[in-house]
Amino acid sequence: MPRSLIWILVLVCVHAIGSFFGGWAVIDENQSKLDHGQDPLMPMAMAWLLALFCCGLAALHLTCVALAHGRHAWVRVALIVCLSLAALGMVFVFLGSLAAGAPSPPAFLFACMDVAALWTVSGETGRRYFSVRAAAPAVTTP
Repeated sequence: MPRSLIWILVLVCVHAIGSFFGGWAVIDENQSKLDHGQDPLMPMAMAWLLALFCCGLAALHLTCVALAHGRHAWVRVALIVCLSLAALGMVFVFLGSLAAGAPSPPAFLFACMDVAALWTVSGETGRRYFSVRAAAPAVTTP
């Protein structure tokens, strides 16, 4: 497995952990606001739906990482989708931090790493590694 792909899988694991804990942080913050008599961030049903979506996305990330050694073409496609969502999310986080007047260098760094990872997985390195190789022809000796 190429080293660049190993670093991409580590990045995907970091995103999976962030997605999982981020989903539960929304529910925790909503509950905390309700306990203190404040307006919640969103309706509780929507917060649970968002948390379930984040947990599902984290599970897809971890499944891709676990099955990446199998060299299945669908894992490459799933990684491209996951990295696209992560890169788009990090770009929105960075733009939101810029709009708030407090630019976030970590968000910019993760957005750049996500774009580079997406470039690598969808490029020649990803195509070469995840291609399903045909069985070698049988050699017969006369």
